[in-house]
Amino acid sequence: MIHDPLFDADRVLLPGEDASVPARVLGAAAVREADPDAAPPEIRTLAGEILFVSSVHRAGLRRFCEANGIPVRVRPDVWGDLLEPFLDTSFTHRERTVNLERLAAVGLDADGAARIRERVGPLMAAYNSVHWDWNHLGLADLLDAAFGTSVPEELRIPPRERDAFRAWATGIANRADGERPTAR
Repeated sequence: MIHDPLFDADRVLLPGEDASVPARVLGAAAVREADPDAAPPEIRTLAGEILFVSSVHRAGLRRFCEANGIPVRVRPDVWGDLLEPFLDTSFTHRERTVNLERLAAVGLDADGAARIRERVGPLMAAYNSVHWDWNHLGLADLLDAAFGTSVPEELRIPPRERDAFRAWATGIANRADGERPTAR
């Protein structure tokens, strides 16, 4: 879910996605780092969550980080590379090779990347058949596809498996930190 946050001194109000989900207050002390320039901008918490904010709030997120001494960190977009084959575009052999080199730099060999892509392939193919994105798909898109309503229900992650799926996907996103979760 991409939030439309309200920044208030040393906390962020993250509205719920609908009336059934309450708003959440995230204190600056709970934020490990952020990347206002990510697509979409992201906040990473000390608890290991990755939260996304709408790109119209880039400047607000940057000011919040500056005011509260929160590190701004640009990370490799592991999911952007993993989901590249599902974009509505084609890539040259060289572009595919460079993509695999970036994944190898975070510890994902071609076989590991293929296993992950195989696992999320049907979900992402269905998702992008609706969105027709040709530029970027990342973790926010994966989670939207997995938990949202834009793909057929039989492809979505069932509610009882969502926490495990989110932890698996977040672990892969954190590979740049040296974590090496399994590619299964």
